[in-house]
Amino acid sequence: MPDEVAERIYREVYLETEEPPEGEEEAEQDPVHAEYHRRVSEHLLRHLLGHQPADEVLADSRRVLLRGEAGSGKTTLVQWLAVGATGQGRDPGMAYLHDRIPFVLTLRTITRNGGRLPAPRDFLSAVDSPLAGSQPAGWEQRVLAAGRGLVLIDGIDEVPEREREWTRRWLRDLMEAYDGDNRWLVTSRPSAVSERWLAEEGFDELTLSAMGPAEVATFIRRWHAAARPDADDPAELDAYEEQLLAAVRAKPDLGRLATNPLMCGLICALHRDRRGYLPHGRKELYEAALSMLLSRRDRERDIDVPELGEDAQLDLFQRLAYWLIKNGRTEMDRSRAEDIIGRALPSVPELTRLGDASAVFDHFLLRSGLLREPAPDAVDFVHKTFQDFLGARAVVEEGDFGLLSANAGNDQWEDVIRMAVALANKRERAEIFRGLLAVGERRADLLAAACLEQATVLDPAIREAVRARVAGLVPPGNGEEARALAEAGPLILELLPGPKYLHPITAKWVTVAATHVASDAAIPFLRAYADHRSLGVRSQLMWAWSRFDAETYLEEVIAELDPDGLDYTVRTPEQLALLGRLADRPTALDVRPGVPFDDVLAYDAEAGVTSLVLPDPEQSVLERLPSLPRLARLGVGAYSARIDLSPVASLSLESLEMDGAPDLQALGPMPTLRNLWITFGEAAEWDVQSLPATRFLRALTLGGEAVPREGLSGLGTCTGLVTLDLGASCAPVSAADWREIAALPLLSELTLELGSCESAPDGLVLSSVTTLRILGDGADDVQPLVGRLPEMCPRLRNVRIAAGVDLDLAPLAGLPDLEAVIVPVSADLIRNARALPEHVTLTTL
Repeated sequence: MPDEVAERIYREVYLETEEPPEGEEEAEQDPVHAEYHRRVSEHLLRHLLGHQPADEVLADSRRVLLRGEAGSGKTTLVQWLAVGATGQGRDPGMAYLHDRIPFVLTLRTITRNGGRLPAPRDFLSAVDSPLAGSQPAGWEQRVLAAGRGLVLIDGIDEVPEREREWTRRWLRDLMEAYDGDNRWLVTSRPSAVSERWLAEEGFDELTLSAMGPAEVATFIRRWHAAARPDADDPAELDAYEEQLLAAVRAKPDLGRLATNPLMCGLICALHRDRRGYLPHGRKELYEAALSMLLSRRDRERDIDVPELGEDAQLDLFQRLAYWLIKNGRTEMDRSRAEDIIGRALPSVPELTRLGDASAVFDHFLLRSGLLREPAPDAVDFVHKTFQDFLGARAVVEEGDFGLLSANAGNDQWEDVIRMAVALANKRERAEIFRGLLAVGERRADLLAAACLEQATVLDPAIREAVRARVAGLVPPGNGEEARALAEAGPLILELLPGPKYLHPITAKWVTVAATHVASDAAIPFLRAYADHRSLGVRSQLMWAWSRFDAETYLEEVIAELDPDGLDYTVRTPEQLALLGRLADRPTALDVRPGVPFDDVLAYDAEAGVTSLVLPDPEQSVLERLPSLPRLARLGVGAYSARIDLSPVASLSLESLEMDGAPDLQALGPMPTLRNLWITFGEAAEWDVQSLPATRFLRALTLGGEAVPREGLSGLGTCTGLVTLDLGASCAPVSAADWREIAALPLLSELTLELGSCESAPDGLVLSSVTTLRILGDGADDVQPLVGRLPEMCPRLRNVRIAAGVDLDLAPLAGLPDLEAVIVPVSADLIRNARALPEHVTLTTL
């Protein structure tokens, strides 16, 4: 097979969609869908959704499963969305929620006593809302039936694992009963449910990203700005702010702690409280926070309360936390809490000064800052991380290490186990690690590796045993494995392979793992992948910029990237300015909303921007696009209710990529346009005749959710088309649609979903097609198509066939020009491969 054919097949079949930008989940791509996602979903995910503001999480999708680590702000976001739906914030980015009625369903509250998951009529009472019973009968059902609901389901991970499948069925039943235009958000910790857990229910999966150096700096500045009005000495607070900013830049261990709002806020508060001194490590940080809350807060505010020893108070908090952890809960009844306190009081007589168990409970609730009352007669910890830390203290004090290994597969115990390792002494740590390794399961091995960072003192033999076990899990096989591996920290950098001889898909997952290691130690490793020919690998490196020191990463990785096909994503003015320092300034930019367009124009004056992606542009930005004289390619999020696309019509573009519900009439003829990609949102109304530049197009990609009003009528007038990709919603569904495709005289490359081929009429001939890609789950349905290919595409040279079990390739021997066949299944699932001529290359998994 000629080298150029081999290279084309390599690039087209094994280039999968890169990691979605921060704020979204990586979409694992199997080779069956790789090419379709490269040509369609890549433009949707990589260019158009981008680093999306969290409060716009439901703007582009009606159903979202949002993952986030503890402290990443999941519950805060749920509350903010509920407030945004009332219109109180008047944030223009949340205008899409202003006509909706929010229902906040906190699962920890609903399931506190094994309560049943509620029907709409019980939504308010299930979460102990004071509004329960005061609304007109049936109003909840009427809201949902009208499609005006904003259903926010918080905390799948706080439901016991055995009950999560029931929760999914409950959610599915709700959505089937109230489909319409309601918006649904479900939150969870990343490891609580598997990838694609709600895929069948139509949920997109996004992830709240970790805070990179730029976000941490912004958080610190805003925290101090909020604290400044109440500061006794604002100048002193200013000094603390600058000192802390310098510390998180200079101290890698501190930077690794400040990766989410909870930890960053805790660091800010402790730094101020301790007058510029910060403890080292997560264990010391939590101990300092507990000391501040339990002993120092009231004393230093001159509040007259009995002075109580920290150990006595911690003993009771540990008991409460331990009960919650062992019972798979994050909330308990007041009566249960008082019972636990009452049984413990004889062991801590110091606390009897406060009175009986009820009085002690009230004191803890009002004065400690650790407990809260989310509903009448209920109690939980102010954040689950405190519950896990105190529960881990109880485990270590009780010596219940067998309980840790027994729950190594339970996601609710992950942080408990990590913190137990940090709290244990050398002998106890060894026992914990031996227990984890004895489980003999991948998840327990990865957890052991992740715990190494907490083990400041550990027997070298045990450390080596953990390393050896993790080495057997390298390289990762998918995104979930890659992110889990990264939890082990910088250790994995010594185990991950370099780029030489790696399959491009494997290389992608290796870079996902390495870019999730929260340490600049990953930078030299990533540099080795900078010139990788896989666009997926290089895009992963590009998106990871915000996770590392901006200047170091620019010099070591960004400057070394092969620019072929790559969009350089910039999220801050600083990043754009740093790109301007490169000798060969990139001319293909992916500009996120945080970058002023004036900065883009200044960059263009030096570099000459030829390609620009704007995920969610302001109207004023579109109106200034003519100021970029060399712009030839534009990617834009085009939501008709918010954007007038008429300024785009005046641009001399060669390529245009759009997402959403674009007003195609506003674009006009656009005679210079040659390549058009559109992913239509479900609200879009369109037909082929309304597409711009139909007579001039050479490449057309149509996908998304909206079906064309008149099928593919008029497609045959696109007489210059060489490449055509049609997603499932835009696929041919009738003989008339197929005749439109057959009328394209220059069509050489055609990509379709397998299901659309069923409507192809007998006798159909696509005489000019030389490359055909059939996507989807083939199973038994693909064989009839394979039998028709010699008649339907007589000039076929390259064919990629949807995966099929027991697939017979013998009919393909009837194609005289055939050069390459790709079937993304194991070779042992294919029959009659030897029937292919010797010059034909067969590629399988």
